[in-house]
Amino acid sequence: MEDRLMFVYRGVVTNENSEVLLLLLEKEMERSEFGFVGRKRLFMFVLESLQNVSRHSNGPLGDIMSLVVYSKKDNGYTVTTANVISRDDEPELREQLQLLNTLKAKEIRELFRKKLSTTSFSSKGGAGLGLIEMAKKTGNRLDYDFLEIDDSKLYFVLSKSVDSGGTGSNEEGKAVDFSGKNIFSLEKMMAENNIGMVWSGHLSSDIEKQVLSFTETKMSEDDIEVKARRKVFSIMVESLQNISKYNPGFEIEEKLGMPIAMIVSEKNGMRLTTGNLIKNSMIASMEDKLKTVNRYDKKGLKELYRISLAGEDLKAEHTGIMGLIDIARKSGHKLDYQFDKVNDEYSYYVLSVLVDITGKGTR
Repeated sequence: MEDRLMFVYRGVVTNENSEVLLLLLEKEMERSEFGFVGRKRLFMFVLESLQNVSRHSNGPLGDIMSLVVYSKKDNGYTVTTANVISRDDEPELREQLQLLNTLKAKEIRELFRKKLSTTSFSSKGGAGLGLIEMAKKTGNRLDYDFLEIDDSKLYFVLSKSVDSGGTGSNEEGKAVDFSGKNIFSLEKMMAENNIGMVWSGHLSSDIEKQVLSFTETKMSEDDIEVKARRKVFSIMVESLQNISKYNPGFEIEEKLGMPIAMIVSEKNGMRLTTGNLIKNSMIASMEDKLKTVNRYDKKGLKELYRISLAGEDLKAEHTGIMGLIDIARKSGHKLDYQFDKVNDEYSYYVLSVLVDITGKGTR
């Protein structure tokens, strides 16, 4: 909440998941006041940034991987990418960025035309054309930083803040201090906790679809078998719908706590964790449902599901239990949960489940 992070992905950036990453941002912007020009300019930066990571990254170095971060600002968005590069590439890259950040918009357009007519293209694309295109489309400076990993590698952080009109927040041609240390710290925190993705923001049906689509794409790239992918996908659907049931509205979420959807890799599967605000008056009923589900083994859950599906128990305190039963049945594990009080009216409800993808669930 403090850094207004909306989406973080840690992993390999590919052509396939780049498309979903763009769509995810597009759907978020639809409910904002972002105009067509601003949207187009930001998209261009995101597209070029993702292609830059995909083409020029030296791949993961041990536990250090590429990062894609979306965050909000008062009148727009900030998009940040980070990836491992060779220390040998840093001088030329820094020189290009320093030059671009001193040029006016007209000079950047002239440089682009000149570069386009003289550049020879390699398998990684035209030298510097992507960076020039980013600066040309958004009309202002590019924020960047190079952070030391070891004697041969650096972590390259590239960031852009764009307002609703598509203009960057920094004055044209003016140098502004920028540090990528927070991004590097975020990558390390995600690595230590095996976090692959975090969504933190309002969940509309369109956003849910893109989060699910990204999850599916990521599992496919990780060579997780189809049967296991279907299981994870189904449980993610139920988990996101669980958030929607208790949505208190945008204004309250902005003030007290955004919904969260998070994917964590574990030894025997994938842990799906969601968080959302819930009224304190609903906690007793919710905890009763969770305890009920956790009391049953696999066979007992099947029978409980059948009874609930048949409508044999429609008491108020038991309505809404179907989704939890389904999550527990398909995951093969108990449901972990926690309620943290926010104020006299609301608490933050975290639901976490390890989805077994080995066929060795512990229920």
